[in-house]
Amino acid sequence: MSKRPLILVTNDDGITAPGIRTLISVMNTIGDVVVVAPDSPQSGMGHAITVNSTLYIEKVDIDGKQPEYSCSGTPADCVKLAVREILDRRPDICVSGINHGSNSSINVIYSGTMSAALEAGIEGIPAIGFSLLDYNWNANFEHCKPFIETITRNAIENGMPEGVVLNVNLPKLEKHAIKGIKICRQARANWEEKFDKRTNPMGRDYYWLAGKFVNLDNGEDTDEWALEHGYVSVVPVQFDMTAHHAIQSLNTWNLKKTLK
Repeated sequence: MSKRPLILVTNDDGITAPGIRTLISVMNTIGDVVVVAPDSPQSGMGHAITVNSTLYIEKVDIDGKQPEYSCSGTPADCVKLAVREILDRRPDICVSGINHGSNSSINVIYSGTMSAALEAGIEGIPAIGFSLLDYNWNANFEHCKPFIETITRNAIENGMPEGVVLNVNLPKLEKHAIKGIKICRQARANWEEKFDKRTNPMGRDYYWLAGKFVNLDNGEDTDEWALEHGYVSVVPVQFDMTAHHAIQSLNTWNLKKTLK
C-alpha cells in the first residue's frame, strides 16, 4: 500500500476507556487514525442500532492529533455514522476495542465490541475486534500492543477473507508468559444464568442478571483452550448466519402441505 492506511477505531466501553486509548496509540504507528466511539459505556449491546431516537456526534480532543468523535449511539451506530457522515473515504480497516473483558466463545453474540467489527464487515471493510481478559477499568494493556500490531499489520498486508472479521482475545498474562498466537474456532459454551430478585423501597420487584460461564467443549483447537494455555486466540467470524449444513435436511420436510 503506497499511502498510509486509513484506520477507523471504535469500541463499546466508551471513548475515554483505557482500552481504546491503548488501541489508538498502536494504530497511530500503522496508519492514519480516525476515532468514532460511544460517549458512554455500551457493553453487552450486541448489534443494537438506534432507530427510535436521535443520534448526536461531537468532535472531541482527548489526546494525540487524530480526529475523534464521540457518538450518543451504539457501537454499530458509530461505524454506520463514520462511514456515511464522517470519513471522506472508506477506511482500509476498522479495529474495535481493546475491550475490558472477554469476548471469547458465546460472548461474541452479546459483544458491543464485536458488533462494531461485524458492522464494518457488513460494509465490506476488513475488521478486527480486540479484547483483554481483564474486566478492571485500570487493566494493564501494555502487553497487548505487540500482538495487536502484528495481527493488524498482517490483516492489512494480506487482506481478509470475504465476509469474515476477526475476534481476537488476549490472556491476562505478562508479555513473556504469552506463548504465541493461535487461529482457533469458537468454543461450544454458554452461560448458566440466574436472576437475583430484590425489592425496592417502594415495594416493586427488580432483578440483577447473574450466572457463571460453562465451557462444554473439550477440543484443543478452541479459543477457550488457547486462552487457558497462554495463547492469544484469533477466531474468524462470519456475519452470514445461515446454517448451510441444515438446508438439505430441512428440504425433506413436507412444506407443500400448506398449499392444499
